[in-house]
Amino acid sequence: MNRNLSLLALSGTLALGAFAGFELSERSSAQVTNTLPAATAQATPSTANVFDSGRARTESEANTVQVVKDRQDGLVYVSVTESGQGGPQVQQQQFQDPFGFGIPGMPGGGGNGGMQKATGSGFFVDAQGDIITNNHVVEGASEITIRLHGNKQTYKAKVIGRAPDFDLALIRPEGLPQGAIKPIPLGDSSQLDVGLKAIAMGAPFGLDFSVSEGIISSLDRTVPVGAKEVDQQVIQTDAAINPGNSGGPLLNSAGQVIGVNTQILTGGSEQSAGVGFAIPVNTVKRLLPQLQAGGELRTPTLGIQFTDLSALPQDERQKLNLPATGALVQQVYPGSPAAQAGLRGSAQAAAQDQNGQMQNGQPQIATDGDIIVAVDGQPITEGADLSRAVIGKRIGDTLRLTVQRNGQTRDVTVNLQAFTIPGTQQ
Repeated sequence: MNRNLSLLALSGTLALGAFAGFELSERSSAQVTNTLPAATAQATPSTANVFDSGRARTESEANTVQVVKDRQDGLVYVSVTESGQGGPQVQQQQFQDPFGFGIPGMPGGGGNGGMQKATGSGFFVDAQGDIITNNHVVEGASEITIRLHGNKQTYKAKVIGRAPDFDLALIRPEGLPQGAIKPIPLGDSSQLDVGLKAIAMGAPFGLDFSVSEGIISSLDRTVPVGAKEVDQQVIQTDAAINPGNSGGPLLNSAGQVIGVNTQILTGGSEQSAGVGFAIPVNTVKRLLPQLQAGGELRTPTLGIQFTDLSALPQDERQKLNLPATGALVQQVYPGSPAAQAGLRGSAQAAAQDQNGQMQNGQPQIATDGDIIVAVDGQPITEGADLSRAVIGKRIGDTLRLTVQRNGQTRDVTVNLQAFTIPGTQQ
């Protein structure tokens, strides 16, 4: 997604992201609970032989070795076959999807006859053999096979549940031998600190069982995640993450999963540049019951286009007599939840669209639409606040927007529903 600083780029589409609550397209009676699956029990690597000065020179080395030994059998290698010219989407300019379709000279490289093969990673989350991976790893796959650590035997697997807007999927293998399932305990990503150890396991470039280590570099990072490219909070790490690491676990020094490796910032090199991103494990825990129930988790859509006022230059805002922050509504799509709630877009924008009025090659900013200044009572300081405020909402939930119109401020209640923006596939 090209994000230049043109006026056009200052307009976002709430429908393409906002919106990130979730619902099963196949309705079920499964409810979200605070009860974690058995695999989330607090567990730490065994303490036997923790420090052997003959092999590990430091306690940190010994810890890393023990974590890897204790959790390696919970790692899963995922291979997919996809017909046609599919493949993972690039989620943002310079954010390289680490799945790695068709890597020359590497296992799982592209084949002939319109078929593509690729590899990713995953990990067991419960004693039934359920495996968490990235949605982009398995999306569009005609066949999925998995292998376990230290074993060349392959097993077919099928997708049980998908959460495309969170880039998560749950797959379930067939015919695993008894005792082969080794769930990795899930940690708590709300208890992390910058500087803590981070251990990534997976199969980068198709190289089975590769481990890299680094630290948590940032906890204040948001990047576009999932099919709708919603800006979501991620864990940034300098542990090397490369194509093939997608869906693999990021572990802490207690051997618990703290994140699911999903993206890297490449700087154009299409490989690790020391900046990788993982989906926080608390997102996995929140969605896991719905994924296990089966089907696709859908997200509600507000159904507007807006301009982020905080991204406009100050002189531009002053010239247009606009506030420093807020979401200036440019368009409200007919039939959308926003339209049903009475939100108004800009008549100027509609006229410009119809007449093709442009300024310096970009549409002019229309200023006569509603300005959303707060969500559920929380002020909007930047446009991304709007999407972050509703990321945990579900279809059927309500959202209270504080709106300025013609100098008057009022609250608008929006009933969130699924909605497809005309001309999109989402």
